[in-house]
Amino acid sequence: MTQKSSNVLIFKNNYMLYYLFGRVAGSPFWCLRALLLGAAILWTVPAWAAGPVLSATIERRIEAEARRFMRENGIPGLSVAITIDGERRIFNEGVASRESGEPVADKTLFEIGAIGETFAGLLASYAQVKGRLSFFDEVSDHLPALKGSAFDTVTVLNLATHTSGLDLFPPGDVKTPEALLAYCASWRRRYAPGSQRTYSHIGAALLATVGAAAMKQDYDELLGEEILPKLGLSHTYTQVPASGTKDYAQGYTQGDLPVDIGPEPLVSAVYGMRTTAGDMIRYVEAHMEAGDMDPDMKRAIRKTLTGYYKAGPFTQNLIWEQYAFPVALRQLVQGNSTTVEWTDVPALRLKPPFPPRRNVWINKIGSTSGFAAYVAFVPAGKTGVALLVNKSVPEPDLVSTAYRILEMLQAPGP
Repeated sequence: MTQKSSNVLIFKNNYMLYYLFGRVAGSPFWCLRALLLGAAILWTVPAWAAGPVLSATIERRIEAEARRFMRENGIPGLSVAITIDGERRIFNEGVASRESGEPVADKTLFEIGAIGETFAGLLASYAQVKGRLSFFDEVSDHLPALKGSAFDTVTVLNLATHTSGLDLFPPGDVKTPEALLAYCASWRRRYAPGSQRTYSHIGAALLATVGAAAMKQDYDELLGEEILPKLGLSHTYTQVPASGTKDYAQGYTQGDLPVDIGPEPLVSAVYGMRTTAGDMIRYVEAHMEAGDMDPDMKRAIRKTLTGYYKAGPFTQNLIWEQYAFPVALRQLVQGNSTTVEWTDVPALRLKPPFPPRRNVWINKIGSTSGFAAYVAFVPAGKTGVALLVNKSVPEPDLVSTAYRILEMLQAPGP
């Protein structure tokens, strides 16, 4: 088994975990874990694959499906990290740039799109833990420029749960924090806050602005100096430093044109985070309370995993989306569809909010014009995945392919 084939084989382990832990109460789970452990003994495991190993038969079947997916979508490079019961693995495949031929490596930086918005939610939660704000504060309480506007009745929680009524994208000329506030000052809501769930990048940008204002510091500085270090993320950036540009992967559109998101000031909190697979899986592990962590950060993370609204196929946490576990493919496809992203979905306020639950599937998908990313974790199984791809890939294709691979893992056989 070569390193390259194993990298491809692990590509879909995010959905493999659904089957592994969907049956955690029965003997098939333990049989499979025994198979994984036995495989680690029977085969010599290369240094780059220190974690669990699949049987050779299942590896070949997953490899064929993963290669079909990569071939049909023309994916140039990917990096995948998984964590299973405290064991972490990173797998790289393909090239970071077609032009240079540089292979994807552990240090390769990918754009993660809207997954970056979870950091805005975490910052707001951290500010609450520190006593700097309440989720039930009105937005204008922290942004005086919005006093007398519609944001006198929109709460911080509305921003963090996409229930403010803001549209998905701001107008094309809104490219700075100042322009964002000017736009919001004259904004007119379409429905009462909290009655509908409408996914909004504007809301995420405003949430980051509120959190930074409450902490009396610049958003990028807060993340770089306080939030990211407390999470152990040393290769995650809102603005890539000069020393990291050589590791920044080239993104490609679905039409295979090279593209990147550029340096616009508003992208930091919306879709401008760049990171490695290794940092992303550490971030996932932090949300499953793995290892030692600053107590205030741990409390903040738990608040982000609280369920506040039921919206369509999922429960809305702070930016994160949560499904009862096990979850059916149709729910994942629906919940990650453009239909849910672009339309108003009736929102039911949960009273009291659901406290963090373990037997759930929590996920977030992100994309830019040249990258796609996905993270998911199941706290009950201490299991998670981070998948980073340097091409814009249709989300339904990603979900459906992963599901087919999981069906292979369910099927009887050697």
